[in-house]
Amino acid sequence: MIHVLLKDKKVVLASASPRRMEIFKLVGLNVVQIPANISEDQVFANPIKLVQYHARNKVLEVKKRFENDHLIVAADTIVYHNGEVMEKPQDRMQAAEYLTRLSDSFHYVYTGVAIAYKNQLITDYAKSRVEFYPLSAREIEEYIKTKEPMDKAGAYGIQGYGSQFIKKISGCYFNVMGFPVSLFYRMVGKII
Repeated sequence: MIHVLLKDKKVVLASASPRRMEIFKLVGLNVVQIPANISEDQVFANPIKLVQYHARNKVLEVKKRFENDHLIVAADTIVYHNGEVMEKPQDRMQAAEYLTRLSDSFHYVYTGVAIAYKNQLITDYAKSRVEFYPLSAREIEEYIKTKEPMDKAGAYGIQGYGSQFIKKISGCYFNVMGFPVSLFYRMVGKII
């Protein structure tokens, strides 16, 4: 189990995300959280390349601050709908637009994960398919009033109020939340 594999390791989460920190605590990991301040421009149209690229850059930026014996982990999550990346909404109007587009359809959530340990660096990704129920304009308006959509890719959070809109998930729930635990576990097994 991951808490056993990493029990004697110094682990650094290269992220400001409270959801990722929550996930790490859920699986018994006590980590240092250091945000990576990198540009997250859309340098690739391919979502797999994009999330792995950003995760890798986050790890490399934070790795500079630590000794080689620290295990540095970073992730990047996007919502991908009809060939377009839906990032965190810039304002309430964009959040409403995103939610209207996600209504009564499906989309994919991609998360790239990168781990650096000693002189190794590995990356991988998870992909989940999420289907939404039809949403009324009133439901979208009420959801935006909660402010939950404003700091989340695709303008929704599966672990909060947004859970009410989800009809079906195929893939990892934690991936949709922002960090695919099972993928991370397999990756740690390869690098330790």
